[in-house]
Amino acid sequence: MKYLRFLLPLFIFLGLVVFLGKGLQLDPREVPSPLINKPAPAFSLALLDKPDATFKRDDMLGKVWLLNVFASWCVACREEHPLLVEFSRLKMLPIYGLNYKDERIAGMKWLSTFGNPYDASLFDNDGRVGIDYGVYGVPESFLIDAKGIIRYKQIGPFTPEAIETKLIPMVQQLKKEAGNG
Repeated sequence: MKYLRFLLPLFIFLGLVVFLGKGLQLDPREVPSPLINKPAPAFSLALLDKPDATFKRDDMLGKVWLLNVFASWCVACREEHPLLVEFSRLKMLPIYGLNYKDERIAGMKWLSTFGNPYDASLFDNDGRVGIDYGVYGVPESFLIDAKGIIRYKQIGPFTPEAIETKLIPMVQQLKKEAGNG
C-alpha cells in the first residue's frame, strides 16, 4: 500500500508521456474538416478587380473547381503561390481565389506582382465567407465537386507532393464522376 502512493503518480506521468508522444506524431495539416462531403456554403461576393461584378458559389455547379483562400499579408501564401501559378497552367480545373480579410488594392497588387493563377478572385473583406468555410488560417484550399460538395480541404500551403499525390488524382476522379474527364 505504501508503494501505491508512489507508483500512482508515476503511472499517471507515464500515461501523459504516451499521449504527448502520440500527439507529436500527428500532422497538424491533417485536421479533419467537418465540411468534407457536405455542400459548400453558399455565397455571393464582389470580384477583387471588379467591385460591381459578383460571383456566386452556384455559378460553379456542374464543374469541379478549387477555391484557394489567400491574402497579401500572408507569408505562407507566398510559399504556395508559385505552385498554384504552375498548377494553373495545366488547366485541369478552374481555380478561384478568395482574398481574405485584406485590402482590395493590396490584393490586386499582390496578384500583379506574383502572378495570377485564378480564373477570378473574390473579395472577402470582412472574412464572413472564410468563416462559413471554417477557415482559421491562410492559405487554405477547398476542392469542390460538380454538385457543390466539398471533397478535399488543404490546410496550409500546398506542397508539390500534395498537388501530385492528393489534388491531381482527386480532380481526375471527380471530373470522371461528373462526366467531364
